[in-house]
Amino acid sequence: MPALGSLFDGIGVFPLAASRCGITPLWASEIERAPVSITRRHFPDMEHLGDVTKLDGGKIPPVDIITFGSPCQNLSTAGNREGLAGVKSGLFFEAIRIIKEMRCETNGVYPTFAVWENVAGAFSSNDGMDFRAVLEAFTGAAVSMPAGGRWASAGMVRGYVPDIVWRVLDARGWGVPQRRRRIFLVADYGGQCSAQVLLKSRRLHQVPEYGEGDGLPDAVRAGKHSCEAGRQAPAVYPFQDRKMRGAVQHKDARAFLSATGRPDDPCPTLLTKDNQIVAVHFEDDPDNDFIRRLTPAEFERLMGLPESWTEKGHNGEPIGENARYKALGNSIVVPCAEYVMAGIAEILKGGPAE
Repeated sequence: MPALGSLFDGIGVFPLAASRCGITPLWASEIERAPVSITRRHFPDMEHLGDVTKLDGGKIPPVDIITFGSPCQNLSTAGNREGLAGVKSGLFFEAIRIIKEMRCETNGVYPTFAVWENVAGAFSSNDGMDFRAVLEAFTGAAVSMPAGGRWASAGMVRGYVPDIVWRVLDARGWGVPQRRRRIFLVADYGGQCSAQVLLKSRRLHQVPEYGEGDGLPDAVRAGKHSCEAGRQAPAVYPFQDRKMRGAVQHKDARAFLSATGRPDDPCPTLLTKDNQIVAVHFEDDPDNDFIRRLTPAEFERLMGLPESWTEKGHNGEPIGENARYKALGNSIVVPCAEYVMAGIAEILKGGPAE
């Protein structure tokens, strides 16, 4: 079976998506203690290589696919916008170095594919020059800026090795009720199949269902109120901290709804702390409206993860809530990762991915 190596692995989302598509997760690189422990629990046979800056791509086991969601803090519109010159986001170049070292050692055989995931803010960071630098790092050639000076949400660079296609995937388009727009870039070193990976429809696993009442989020069953017999079901409204004060101060239903959004809105992009809020509104009893934080279990559901994925480490030790929020907020939505892995598996295995 094809093998995968995961740099900046986090909590093992790319290995999970790969394993669902018949790809073997062979090794991972991650330095955060809690994510490593979580991933060891789910993938006990996957080797952990440690700090990406200390790896030699020519000496680690060669793999068909290398995935990396390199740190986004300096690229995000919510970050300091230092771009690829920033200490954390600049680690992107360590992944490129490892890929080049592996290809040199294997005479260009491995890896066949590389997958980069990052925030959509990478398009605009440093007036678009950072994304240009990403493309040039992969191809080793000069890449022109778009005529309008702005990168499109999907595009390609052809005629080089690797063949590159990128596309912005929003989690809410993949069955997960969260606004989470992320760039997925596929680099094909063995041909010109990147477009087949990123631009083709295919069947995926369904997002887990958690039972009646477990919508986005299950603010009634897990909250401090329950529905009484015959009482109208509440509406749940996600919103961010900056709206909380107004929602708390308002007592009437109209003001409450105005402060918290609409019931059919998806959840805002999850962050790395427990500061994301849901409001529950009872139309027949607005005096009992309440506000609370999203739970770690709801974070997991909003990332498309199996139930309790981050609850325990590899020895069964409980993972603290703050560590869970941080790991989940930094993670990748499972259905989006699986879509990419399914496309690569289809090519590597010579037929549709199972």
